[in-house]
Order: sequence, then C-alpha cells, then structure tokens
Amino acid sequence: MKKIITTYACVFILTVAFAQSYDTIQTQPIIIANATIHIGDGTVIENGIIAFEKGVILFVGDARTVKYNPEGFEVIYAAGKHIYPGLIAPNTTLGLNELEAVRATNDMQEVGKFNPNVRSIVAYNTDSRVIPTLRTNGILFAQIVPVGGTISGTSSIVETDGWNWEDAAYKMDNGLQINWPSFNTYKWNNSYQVIENPDYVNTVSEIENYFQLALAYSKDETHTPVNLRFEAMQGVFNGEKKLFIHANGAKEITHAIHFAESIQITPVIVGGNEANLVLTLLKEKNIPVILERVHALPSRNDYDIDMAYKLPFILQQAGILYGISVSNGSEGFWNQRNLPFEAGTAAAYGLTKEEALQCITLNNAKILGIDSTAGSLEKGKDATLLICEGDILDMRTNKISTAFIRGRKVATENWQNALYEKYSKKYNLK
Repeated sequence: MKKIITTYACVFILTVAFAQSYDTIQTQPIIIANATIHIGDGTVIENGIIAFEKGVILFVGDARTVKYNPEGFEVIYAAGKHIYPGLIAPNTTLGLNELEAVRATNDMQEVGKFNPNVRSIVAYNTDSRVIPTLRTNGILFAQIVPVGGTISGTSSIVETDGWNWEDAAYKMDNGLQINWPSFNTYKWNNSYQVIENPDYVNTVSEIENYFQLALAYSKDETHTPVNLRFEAMQGVFNGEKKLFIHANGAKEITHAIHFAESIQITPVIVGGNEANLVLTLLKEKNIPVILERVHALPSRNDYDIDMAYKLPFILQQAGILYGISVSNGSEGFWNQRNLPFEAGTAAAYGLTKEEALQCITLNNAKILGIDSTAGSLEKGKDATLLICEGDILDMRTNKISTAFIRGRKVATENWQNALYEKYSKKYNLK
C-alpha cells in the first residue's frame, strides 16, 4: 500500500490549526467537578467529579462525598454539563480517504485478493481535514481498516489527534480483515434478479485453503523461505490479532463462524445485517458483532422498515456483545461523524440511553481489545474523555466544549465551524 501525503497549500494554515493539538502529553493535573458523569458501563453519577494526571484517571466519584485537595490541579467546574468517555469508531477508512473524486487521495485498497501483509496504519494521514469533524462530535478513537479483495489486510486503532501516524497509533495491527463472499448475487434480465453466486463455493474454498497454508507455515519454526503474507497472519493463530470477518447474510455469518471454529479462532462479525436470524449461534459461540449502519434501509424484502434501527436492541436482549459502526463503504470516512446519532436512533428503538452509549464506547473497546485502557471512565484507565453541553446522542444538544486524549486537551473545532463563523459575521446571521 503506497503512502500518500497530500498538501493543499491554499488551506494549509487552516488544516494545521485543526489537525492536531500542540501538546503531546498532559502538562498539568486536572479536576472536573459538578458534571453528570456517564461512566460508559451503564453507570451515571449525577453530580460527579473526575481527576486525572499524566494521562491517567486518578479517581471518579460523587462530588458531594469525594474528598480531594485541589492544590496544583487545574479545576474545571462543569455544572449542568455531561462527561463521556471518548467515542470509538470501528471499521472506518478515516485518514485513508480525502476526496472521493480524486484518486490520488484514496489509499485504502491494495490490488490482489489476498493481502494480509498490508498495514493500514502506514497510510493513515493525520492531516486529513475530515478527522477534526469527528472530534467535534466526540469521536476520539477510530479503527482504521483497509478494504477490497478477500483478505484486505491488517487494521489498527488510532487516536483522532496526532502529528503523524506514529503519534496517533493507539494499538497497531490489532486485526486481520476478511471479506466473506456473498451467497447471493444479481442478474439483469429486464430487471435485477437475485441468484446464487456461482463463485461462492470456490471463493470459500480459497479462503479455507489459504488459512490452512498459513497455519502450517506458523507451525514451521524455520520459515524458509520467508513468506511475508503468512508472517502477517501468525498473530491470528497465536491470539495477538483478532479476526474480523465482514459478513451480512445469515448464511454467510453461519459459514464464517464455522470456518473460524475449524481453525480454533473466535471471530468478530462485521456487518451483521441478518444477525437477528442467527442469534442462537452467535450466543452459543460467544461471537461479538459490529453492526454496520443503524441508519439504513432493511436488507430483506420481508423485514420491517425499521429493522436496522431496532437490531441493536434485538442483540441486547439476546445477550450478545455488539457495537455500532458507520458504513465502511463510500461513506466510510466522512460519515463517521454521525456515529453518536446512529446510537441515538438505537436508543429511540428499544435501548436505554446508557446502553446506546455503551455500544459506541465500552462495547466497541471490548471488541477491539482496548477495554483495559479505554471505553469507560475508571480509575487507572486513560483519561480520554469529553465535556458535552447536553446529550451526546442527540444532534440538537451534542456540543463538545472540551475534549481530552490521555489527559491533553485537543481541538474540537474544524474548518466547517470556521467557515460558518466567517460567513455568519459577514452576513450578520448571529
């Protein structure tokens, strides 16, 4: 995968202003008091206090009972406001795309079918003008995922603030991405007709054979000659990497789970449009699911029109670990800013507000394997959090006043805000 760095001279100053903060570490301990704290695990502290130093949370509790010495701390009084964990956007090409119509700015796909050695992290562009728009809505982590082919490559988790990809990297090469073939395809005969995919069986066999070869390679201590593709897959077999299988249909999900079981791996299903049809299997095998788009039309003709909206509630009721992402298709990068509002829609269709928050914070952290340090506001975890004027899941009140990544303040403005302010003044709109 080629590394692309594109500089737009006409907006250089504006881009730099919003691309990253100037601090790289927390320089002063901070206390935030009197806000409503949403822990991320379903717990809410109405009049809460939280303190953090050197990027780590020192304590979280009720401001009326916690005793503390504010000497040496910067104290922020946030009465009437809400504190949330940084939101986590899985399954995105953020930083790999910039302008969809300009091919030179799109670096999310490699040629060929099997590319497990491709690393999305080295192509991640921290100067993307899209990234600040995510921070504006509270998204402080993102899983950067390559696309295309059968095995797209390895994904990494980044913080949405950093001078370069090395700074932004939070957990590198955490997962291998597989695109499971679709059981059905379409044929044109005066109209589109659904037919069985004639290449389905062969493609599945190719995946199975490829993994068997990689497994045999991993057991060979000599590794002569060295195969870079198989080297990149060793982490899947020894547990260092997760296996993310993109599958939507009930048949595809079932086949993907049985395939992973045959090589003794517990996968993560990404997509899961028909996960409601295989709830028993998902629960029995303890398979987590990253749902792809809540704001979507039903995937089957016999589905209720609001099936995508209520699917998170169905998985919640079934006791399945799940998270929410935004589509990783053509809108897989800029549309990520709507992540909290997709969770908000799920809250309107069965979930409680805290359950909806959890599926874009702690649940996603568990699925991505970063829950020991991120996803909730607990003592000892990274101080990655934000202060919001109102309900973060409601686009009317989602107004982030301050955000912290590992304790350091980061910019919450973006170039769209700047243009709004500029022309509001020009035309006296305020």
